[in-house]
Amino acid sequence: MFGGLALSLGLSSCVNDLDLKPNDPNLVDTSDPDFKANSLAICYSGIAVSGISGPGSSYVSDLDPGTSAYLRLIFTLNEFCTDEMIWIWPDAGVTDITACTWGSNNTLLQGAYYRLLGHIAICNQFLANTKDEHDAETIEMRAEARVLRAYSYYNMLDLFGQSSFITEEAATGEKPVQISRAELFNWVENELKDVVDNKLISENPLYGRVGLDGAEALLARLYLNGEVFSGTPRWADCQARCENIINRHKGGGFEGSGLANDYLYLFARDNDAYMPGGSNKAENEILFGIAFDADMTQSYGGPTFIISGTVSNTHYIPRQNYGTTAEWSCIRGRLQLAEKFYGLSSDTRDDLWVKGTLPAGTNPDGTTYNAEDYQDRFQGFTGDWATVGGNAIIKFTGRTRGNGPGGWDWTQNADGTYNCNFPATSFATTDQPIIRLADVYLMYAESYINGNVGNRQKALDYMNLVRRRAGAPNLGYADLNRQGIMDERARELYLESTRRSDLIRNKMFSGPTQIIWQYKGNIDNNEGTRISEHLNLYPIPYAVIAAQPDFKQNPGY
Repeated sequence: MFGGLALSLGLSSCVNDLDLKPNDPNLVDTSDPDFKANSLAICYSGIAVSGISGPGSSYVSDLDPGTSAYLRLIFTLNEFCTDEMIWIWPDAGVTDITACTWGSNNTLLQGAYYRLLGHIAICNQFLANTKDEHDAETIEMRAEARVLRAYSYYNMLDLFGQSSFITEEAATGEKPVQISRAELFNWVENELKDVVDNKLISENPLYGRVGLDGAEALLARLYLNGEVFSGTPRWADCQARCENIINRHKGGGFEGSGLANDYLYLFARDNDAYMPGGSNKAENEILFGIAFDADMTQSYGGPTFIISGTVSNTHYIPRQNYGTTAEWSCIRGRLQLAEKFYGLSSDTRDDLWVKGTLPAGTNPDGTTYNAEDYQDRFQGFTGDWATVGGNAIIKFTGRTRGNGPGGWDWTQNADGTYNCNFPATSFATTDQPIIRLADVYLMYAESYINGNVGNRQKALDYMNLVRRRAGAPNLGYADLNRQGIMDERARELYLESTRRSDLIRNKMFSGPTQIIWQYKGNIDNNEGTRISEHLNLYPIPYAVIAAQPDFKQNPGY
């Protein structure tokens, strides 16, 4: 994708040094012919890996490289506080996220804040060092860096609301300022509109790089949450962006929609075919994704974290069947997610799950599981490696596509058992989707439901298109409501770091219409309880306020 990653950025940060700004250009050899490629590569790798010296290194000091990996933090803060996923070990920091009982001293929140600002600083530096270059190649590279930076500012906007803010225009020594959520929304909107509407970025990017679809999909997601982020609904703007993307993908894939024909292949080892610039252009459903490789892009975050975390040694799951040597057994599905699939035996989106612990069905390797027993509730936090109960919710894998059982690359032995033909690796080669085309179809439908804009029939058709791809039956107009779209987004997008925002946007996370799920509000309460509305935003970490006392804390903390 790029040249070597030898460029040193010197972006360490600690509690007393939060001015993450473009570095002195003299620290970067801009005369190196590979300078731009190397620098832009670090803008991408800042999302994929913890540091440039292997999975144990970090761009940002004083943070555990594994726990504080960018995409691992985004997953943790968007999944474990919801009705979808639960972290079963009683670990400091993540237990509070799981129970929605966090405070401003939570170390994961500090890690997320620093990690996002660290990535913004990396992008700022690239933009500062290329500001005087106006050739076509550099203009496009700069547009990519701007979208990647906008993605980090989007995450600040979503998680923390008000944010530390600084761009490549900052003078040497200038400190970041804190801006409001509405101000940051406007900045991200204008940044993405400039890139998209002026077509500064490629419609056909190279593999692993963000292009026009990814940039416009991020803008659509911004508008989807417009009322929460800015106070002003932007449903019609969301729909318009969705239509642009959908129209560019029509003609290929499932029923000519541009969706991949096989849902689970989007999360497999060889899902690079569905990425921007991937080999299966007719089914390039992953509009914005981050590339990973078991040998070259190693991280304890990203798909490695998701695969290793969801593969469970208490559910009759041989880890090699999922293409991994790591079996962390620490992520389970909550009962409320399993309930979304009750009565939908034809829906392929849960086909990799191992439900309950009672043997009934048979895996290709001869191990057994209960194919439709969702009732095994997670029993509690013992602190043991083999904490029991709950469903093993597996979606991302190290499997490869093939003609064996379930559509995977298996070979049958003479005795009727099967061997997998894909390797089991410590780190994942599976790429991580950030935004998929299926999400765009559902964004259009939700904009109709919540904003009363667009076409009712089209909204229903788009929901049903996503369902039919999974083998689920069509819905009717009676299902075109808030609960219907939220259930469908849960079934389609679980483990993709969207659930927290979805719940908040639809007033189901907190407040008078909130829903209740296991352990919500109290880690000792299996049934869950209600939480305060101030938890719709995470707090600005205490260390940030201590270092810059002029920064304001979010209400309620």
